[in-house]
Amino acid sequence: MKVKTTNILVAYFSHSGNTRKVANQIHERVGGDILEIVTVDPYPRDYDMVVEQAELEKKNNSRPELAIEVENIDSYDVVFIGYPNWWATMPMAVFNFVESYKLSDKTVVPFCTHEGSGLGVSMRDLKKLCPDSRVIDGLAIRGRNADRAKNDVSEWLNKLGCFITYLS
Repeated sequence: MKVKTTNILVAYFSHSGNTRKVANQIHERVGGDILEIVTVDPYPRDYDMVVEQAELEKKNNSRPELAIEVENIDSYDVVFIGYPNWWATMPMAVFNFVESYKLSDKTVVPFCTHEGSGLGVSMRDLKKLCPDSRVIDGLAIRGRNADRAKNDVSEWLNKLGCFITYLS
């Protein structure tokens, strides 16, 4: 099934590529626009270094500068937000994205990749950042399963069908 809508944004942050894979699977189903959340200063490729940087950013409540801009955020009714689970929540770059673009009166749909921690406390954090938004139950996919998550993504989207109109 394809989705009939032009007011959806699938925004995602991906370090290893797993979240990008899931974001693309969602975008294939729901359409709309897709945007990768990118920071001005790229994260290190080395796993231990990125883990250390992510921990420091969280500890300091940092907001890494973003290298992207959404000029027409008001045109979207539904915003999917994708991210890897870093230190039990969203990367601080995603915090910056959500804070930079007021998502009031929008439906916010989170999804994450992880290696055992699920959504962690990211739903709680997202609801705090978006008090005037409708935050829908998120999807958590193990990163190592991102390539073969299409069925999980489809089942989840079908459950969310209450706010998305499907075409036959």
